[in-house]
Amino acid sequence: MADYYISKVLYQQSQKIIDRVEIYPNNGEVLGESKEINRNTLVQYLNNGKTFATMTKKIDGKWKLMNNVSLIAGTFIKIQNNLETFDDLGNIPVLLTKRKTFVSYYHKDDEQYKKQFEMLTSDLIVKKSVGLGGIDSDNSDEYIKQLIQKEYLKDTTVLIVLIGPKTKCRKHVDWEISGALDLKVGDHYAGLLGILLPNHPDYNKEKFYYSNLPNRLAKNVESSFAKIINWTEDRLYLQNMIEDAFKGRKERSEKRINKSITQMINNTCG
Repeated sequence: MADYYISKVLYQQSQKIIDRVEIYPNNGEVLGESKEINRNTLVQYLNNGKTFATMTKKIDGKWKLMNNVSLIAGTFIKIQNNLETFDDLGNIPVLLTKRKTFVSYYHKDDEQYKKQFEMLTSDLIVKKSVGLGGIDSDNSDEYIKQLIQKEYLKDTTVLIVLIGPKTKCRKHVDWEISGALDLKVGDHYAGLLGILLPNHPDYNKEKFYYSNLPNRLAKNVESSFAKIINWTEDRLYLQNMIEDAFKGRKERSEKRINKSITQMINNTCG
């Protein structure tokens, strides 16, 4: 057991020197509050005999230990399978601003994946999604659209669509994507990212079919405004793709497609 666990790292621009890390103290059965320390403090802790290891989150929200971290001649090394990699803490997320992320999904079929995604990314994003039963379906469609846009999407900067086999059929998913791509949501459009779930017919295939995606998402993938990835538990990769979507809301804004697509009126499958 280590004295401290490292969950995130920030490298200097060269990507060869650690600048800062986020650490959690080991308080026995539980972890203490996280804090950021710079390289010099980390060196000082190690020189004073404190032990460190890296860790990452799993889909059940629990932390998983990864690699021990040591110091040789002022340089950090990751110990893994008896190999020493200098100043590389491995596949852990970067110290970045948490993006306000709305998760759109089909509540009936894919609630388990939404919960797993949120536990996997709980320290990487600011959650903005509508929970199961969060909106009364007996309300009028127009009221629900306004509620989604004004209450849930007003400051969202990234919208992630968890894509199961029936997600393409759901009108609420279409409304949520439409709302996120509406400039009225904030000063900028939200970025857009689709994640193919393991229950989707195109998951992990060599290619996916646009016809198996929600239409509004498919059009924005075709235009290169949005991207599609497979479901993954790689937190660093997820963070990179969320950050890419965040930057893409400005860098690829001219490729955004929204107003030209009529909003869905009905669900097209059960």
